[in-house]
Amino acid sequence: MFISCVAAAALLIVPSRSAAPPAEAADPAGEWASLAAGPVPASNPLAGFVPYAGSYTGVPHSMEWFYVPVSSVVTGPGTYNWSGFESQLNAIAARGHQSVFRFYLDYPGKPSGVPAYLLNSGLATHTYWDHGNGGISVSPNYDDPRLLEAMDGFIAALGSRYNGDPRIGFIQMGLLGFWGEWHTYPHDGWASAENWLASPASQQRVLHAYTKAFTKTKLQVRYPDAANSSLNVGYHDDSFAVSTLPGTGWHFMDKMAQAGATQKWLTQPVGGELRPEIQHCIFDAPMRCPVVESSADYKFTDSVQATHASWLLNQHAFSPGYSGQALSNATAAAQSLGYRFHATSFAVTRGAVTGQSDVSVMVSNVGVAPFYYDWPVQIAAVDSAGNIARTWGTSWKLTAVKPGMTVQWKAPVSVSGLAPGNYTLLVRAVNPLANGVALRFANASQDQTKAGWLTLGRKYLPAP
Repeated sequence: MFISCVAAAALLIVPSRSAAPPAEAADPAGEWASLAAGPVPASNPLAGFVPYAGSYTGVPHSMEWFYVPVSSVVTGPGTYNWSGFESQLNAIAARGHQSVFRFYLDYPGKPSGVPAYLLNSGLATHTYWDHGNGGISVSPNYDDPRLLEAMDGFIAALGSRYNGDPRIGFIQMGLLGFWGEWHTYPHDGWASAENWLASPASQQRVLHAYTKAFTKTKLQVRYPDAANSSLNVGYHDDSFAVSTLPGTGWHFMDKMAQAGATQKWLTQPVGGELRPEIQHCIFDAPMRCPVVESSADYKFTDSVQATHASWLLNQHAFSPGYSGQALSNATAAAQSLGYRFHATSFAVTRGAVTGQSDVSVMVSNVGVAPFYYDWPVQIAAVDSAGNIARTWGTSWKLTAVKPGMTVQWKAPVSVSGLAPGNYTLLVRAVNPLANGVALRFANASQDQTKAGWLTLGRKYLPAP
């Protein structure tokens, strides 16, 4: 297979979802061919329902989620043992999935995640019995300079090693508060006089350490507020469909509005967890969940549309799993999360220079969120024998195809040395995880010619 790269590409944003581009964008030869819509992909990378790490059947999925105690990695001042963490990433990647994870210092009911050397040095801690902890874990003094220095070093080391790692989908910042969720309720200064959470200054220090360390891998934090609304971080709503919709003043979307972050989903991802108490019942028909959003006519889609969520932890979808109509409803709900690309038409025209053709594709996003990474997008030409004769790279940006938009991708491709004739043209976005779930378009011709590729159609190259 011969692979070449292109130096430039043109992009046109069309404020509609029409199958053909406007007249001024169409090629003069009128070579645009329509592409038929197809079924919603069963699953797509970095979107949908997510289980805790493990091997599961049931609802198709592309990611797995896990917690990590900081103490399992930080073995001393500035010393780290990544072996256990690496094993988890590798196990998940071996199943063709990307990881979402959160490091914690304090998980109620589990041994402390604070590095042993800090506990032994006299770090002040609070013993508690809330959340079923029974005094097992301890809440540390998050403002202790020794702990802050340890977190700075740990975050920097984590970023140095894993920023842009193809095995990782998203990182939840964690570290602070119970479960790493950035709260210590009821010890929060409201339900009780003491507030055990890190001070605003210490929270800001952690935020900036993460955003400095991770410039490629997308980050998420639990609560939107003024301190993080201007940073390159997304959010995770861990009480999805119970405390999501606005109106109370403290629900997720209330906090998004208060932080001025209601449009942040356009560039930063939203994820979270479908509230565990309703996972077993929310997709029943009729739905009789005990604690769901208060509206009598509430639907799961209300929270999806409000948050533009891309993925949700929903362990019940995998163990014990749904059946019957609930399984059908849950599968459709998983598919409703995140992006959904649909190519509406394509064209091939003569290039500006000899030995070049221009390939154009009109692409719509009919989902609720963007795709948040610019994975490489390739074009391929398949000969009459069914072999890929040439593959071209492009500079097309997946992130530019926002929901409700139709975007024209146009790339010049070198056809020098390619035998003139009819070729079947294909397009794909390349998952950087070698065996990862393929990004599929909602088109009838997806996987038609080659698995993982969208078939555009048959065209003569070089273009006449």
